[in-house]
Amino acid sequence: MTTRRFDAIVLGAGQAGPSLAGRLSAAGMSVALVERKFFGGTCVNTGCMPTKTLVASARAAHVVRRARDYGVILNGTFDIDMRTVKGRAQTVATNARNNVEKWLRSMERCTVVQGHARFESHDTVVVGEERLSAERIFINVGGRANIPPLPGVDRIPFLTNTSMLEVDTLPPHLVVIGGSYIGLEFAQMYRRFGSKVTVIEKGPRLIAREDEEISDAIKEILEGEGVEFRLGAECMAFETNAEGVTVRLDCASGDRRVTGSHVLLAVGRRPNTDDLGLDRAGVAVDKRGYVVVDDELRTNVPGIWAMGDCNGRGAFTHTSYNDFEIIAANLLDNDPRRVTDRIPCYALYVDPPLGRAGLTESEVRKTGKPYLVGKRPMTRVGRAVEKGETQGFMKVVVDAATKKILGAAILGIEGDEAIHGILDTMYADAPYTTLQRSVAIHPTVSELIPTMLGELKPGT
Repeated sequence: MTTRRFDAIVLGAGQAGPSLAGRLSAAGMSVALVERKFFGGTCVNTGCMPTKTLVASARAAHVVRRARDYGVILNGTFDIDMRTVKGRAQTVATNARNNVEKWLRSMERCTVVQGHARFESHDTVVVGEERLSAERIFINVGGRANIPPLPGVDRIPFLTNTSMLEVDTLPPHLVVIGGSYIGLEFAQMYRRFGSKVTVIEKGPRLIAREDEEISDAIKEILEGEGVEFRLGAECMAFETNAEGVTVRLDCASGDRRVTGSHVLLAVGRRPNTDDLGLDRAGVAVDKRGYVVVDDELRTNVPGIWAMGDCNGRGAFTHTSYNDFEIIAANLLDNDPRRVTDRIPCYALYVDPPLGRAGLTESEVRKTGKPYLVGKRPMTRVGRAVEKGETQGFMKVVVDAATKKILGAAILGIEGDEAIHGILDTMYADAPYTTLQRSVAIHPTVSELIPTMLGELKPGT
């Protein structure tokens, strides 16, 4: 077996890998980038880009149904062409994937190797019949859908977020297992396409990491569109029948059986680390298989880093890209950056979306420190009223002593964009009064954030 030596090896062409390969090669290093399947990783192929394209199609259908509310009269009915819906999402993903591959193959000093890499030692990986060696190896292998070991799950046809993208017909009744981000996004979009949808969640409420009022509001929004929920499903089991798949439940109330034509498993993610041979490199992983890293994303083995979904330090495209920035800054720019420098932020792309930054009120309350809280319903936001989309609310939590913003949530129209004004203030380490005294553009969602900050009250 031949051995090729490089200055660096990047395993995986997800969000962080190509950008790091670009920085390293621009710095004069020879780089091998290894990709086993699709360039672009989860975001490009089975995550953000195709799913948010589907969300956009579902929203278009929703707006058409509401056209009469805006004085627009449509004669007759309309149909959903799921093949076109799927094709549009597939085109967006394919174009992005091809662009990533083209970019990598055009990089000077970067060699693209396609295949499955396995560690042979701390500085060597094997890809097919070829051995690659380097002083620096960067693991960027991403994650995949978790398949829970529920009774009967191995005997039913089920879908994941990946295989769901291949569906080009409308499921008569989609049963979603899991009431968190992926499950709720698919639940709403397929309800808007016309499927009957039932969400089954083991816990007592949806998206348990959020404050209870956020969970309740999102449930109310989706129920208003016809999505059905079964919460507290402590014991689930599956069986096939002539109609599709039946899920047996142990819930506090309601029918103990739900039968649907399709079942989507949306119960978390797991890292793609189980077949990398990490033990041969001596790289430590935690009990869930995530690569253990320090604040600069270094593993326990000198010369090996891990970035993106596989390190358990963030499960988002933006955190993966920030991982690349942290590694590049420390390695190439003499600019000390740390994972703990970043403020948690993310969005849930139901419609209206939830934008989140920093701590929840529940998390702040647990610290025992005095805090202030502000809240404003979207019914009192002019932009929302004008657009006829007044569901949700905005909320902010502030440290009573320092006046620094600790966290915020905006569940409402354009909440995923408006949250950034708050996030920027937090990164600037400025008191909330800086944002409160700003003059925002009217009419926008953001203009009511200073108003909300002027109405803070002690938290309880």
